[in-house]
Amino acid sequence: MKTLIKLIGLYCFMVLTTYCSVGQQNDSGKNVVKITKSDAEWKEQLSPIAYHVLRKKGTERPFTGEYDNFKGKGTFNCAACGNPLFHSDTKFDSGTGWPSFYTYATDTSLLDLADYKYGMVRTEVICSRCEGHLGHVFEDGPKPTGLRYCINSASLKFKEGE
Repeated sequence: MKTLIKLIGLYCFMVLTTYCSVGQQNDSGKNVVKITKSDAEWKEQLSPIAYHVLRKKGTERPFTGEYDNFKGKGTFNCAACGNPLFHSDTKFDSGTGWPSFYTYATDTSLLDLADYKYGMVRTEVICSRCEGHLGHVFEDGPKPTGLRYCINSASLKFKEGE
């Protein structure tokens, strides 16, 4: 019984810590100007798949996204708010069916949240500006970071040459 109580306490602590981390500052302590819109405004602005992914934490089917095999040079921005998220020179082919990157564009690009859905423990990646769901980060990526940011194409908008 004591073990169960400790586990419940630990879970509550992790949930509260995760919830409190989504504030006006990212891990670097730098302020990020937040973009807040109503659900109706997001639904009007975004395509149905982008709305499903970014606002409802959905996922596109693997190997169907626009940027999975994309080779352009530039910056991948948030499709909802334009926040720079990833540079093309950090993109790699992970074979997973989603665009993958080994690091983010700036220290104010992303926020990481604990994700306990579907019986898994994962790290969700969201845009630091609009808090739109982008995908997840895993620790099986290439050097130099060893990270794999597995991102939905629908959450990205590519800008050439940046």
